[in-house]
Amino acid sequence: MRGLKRERILRVLLTEPRPLSKNQISKRANCTRQWVILFLRELGKKKLVKETKVIDHSRLIKYWLAIHKKPKKYREYMVKEPLKLLKKTKLSYALTTYQAENIVQHHLFPSRIDIYIKEEDLQTWHSLFLKKGLYGKGNVRVIITEEHTTYGKRKLNGLFIVSLFQLVIDLYTEGGPAAEAADMLLVKL
Repeated sequence: MRGLKRERILRVLLTEPRPLSKNQISKRANCTRQWVILFLRELGKKKLVKETKVIDHSRLIKYWLAIHKKPKKYREYMVKEPLKLLKKTKLSYALTTYQAENIVQHHLFPSRIDIYIKEEDLQTWHSLFLKKGLYGKGNVRVIITEEHTTYGKRKLNGLFIVSLFQLVIDLYTEGGPAAEAADMLLVKL
């Protein structure tokens, strides 16, 4: 099975507070019902889900990490007061890694601001960041990805943040102290 579809299904299974029907998962994950059925069967064999109910969240997260592909498309900027800019923008985004973790549980120093954006918004974001800063290695990393990565995002302190399970995956992928923060966050979940 292709990685993106599996990750979409996992994101829906973990983010939703109660079990959904296979049709609901299919619609929310933007894939066919057949993909959902096949993947749930695979997860069921591994004793991670029963029907559409997650049985073991931490093992399911570990499975997700095993199939997760780190995004390869990103750009970096040096922007003065980037959080103020994000609070004012009408563009779609979601914070992840250091800054998002700092807002949620205050363990990591937010040394860099990572945001997910949709590929079709890239040029608009690029223009916005060039008006407020410089292009190149800096304090803001823009990760270009499919829109579903921000599924379940929520607003905290006037900023949009990825779902908690997506944040855990991103922190583990980052490694080092971020992985330690992911462990702490997973215990709370």
